Amino acid sequence: MDLTFLIQTKLKGLGHLMSHNHDFKLARERMVKNQLIARGITDERVLQAMGKIPRHRFIEEALAGEAYNDHPVPIGEKQTISQPYIVALMTEALELKGKENTLEIGTGSGYQTAILAELSSRVYTIERIKSLLVHARKLLAQLGYDNILFKAFDGTLGWKEYAPFDAIMVTAGAPRIPQPIIDQLADNGRMIIPVGDRYTQELIKVTRKGEDLKQENMGGCRFVNLIGVHGWAD
Repeated sequence: MDLTFLIQTKLKGLGHLMSHNHDFKLARERMVKNQLIARGITDERVLQAMGKIPRHRFIEEALAGEAYNDHPVPIGEKQTISQPYIVALMTEALELKGKENTLEIGTGSGYQTAILAELSSRVYTIERIKSLLVHARKLLAQLGYDNILFKAFDGTLGWKEYAPFDAIMVTAGAPRIPQPIIDQLADNGRMIIPVGDRYTQELIKVTRKGEDLKQENMGGCRFVNLIGVHGWAD
């Protein structure tokens, strides 16, 4: 094979890859500007994290073109990666400053996990579907995150060994707020969880002040079902 042809072919391939990555960078910039800032997300740390993390890596390559659009994307096992605005809204609600121990219920693709890892000291993430957990763990390691602990478990029971948590995020819809998770929320801690029926929920923010729990309704949403002892049966 002609060496010049071989070099040119490799350079063309590299150029295509660089162009592809550049397109995704622009897509992230548009996502942050048009979907997040335009809809009222103001936390600079959240905006920076979502502008940095390659969301397209967390879904199938065939669907990568949908990664930065304003809607959920399927990730297999009847699960989805949430639309960017909902991810940003829930993350902003946790008011993360960087020193928190954060519990995530529902690892899914690992995208939300990555954002929490950018903004927290340590993330404890639970996923009941082992294949999703294995894939997310591998990808997050490839991306360089070393402050995440993973567990294949019933998320409605929380992770008692590492409680209390400064922040808790639940990424599936529950019929009610699971009591074990409430019990694992630290004083001055914040929790965000979708609560409702199997088809529609309200996004509820819970803030603990001693024995008092303040609840704030942040609006309607729709998530996959939270399955477990303190969630839906199936």
